[in-house]
Amino acid sequence: MQAHIIVSGRVQGVGFRYAARQAALEHNLVGWVQNKADGTVELEIAGKETDVNRFLAKLKSGFNRFIRVDDLQVETSQSATNDFDGFTIR
Repeated sequence: MQAHIIVSGRVQGVGFRYAARQAALEHNLVGWVQNKADGTVELEIAGKETDVNRFLAKLKSGFNRFIRVDDLQVETSQSATNDFDGFTIR
């Protein structure tokens, strides 16, 4: 399964990308995360459906007290179209 995610809220300058990378690795996911100019964070992840769903649930929690997730826009597909090598912060 693959998911493209846009996260809004207090997600830049608070360690969100590093927390997302750690959570992705804990859930055996591959992909990337990057800040966007509009203040949101974009992720592309791939892995087993159960692992992706667990990651999304953790993502909604905001990871720590400094991070606040207001909204998640998630688009999923059952087949992974990208061949990722690990999980990178862009």
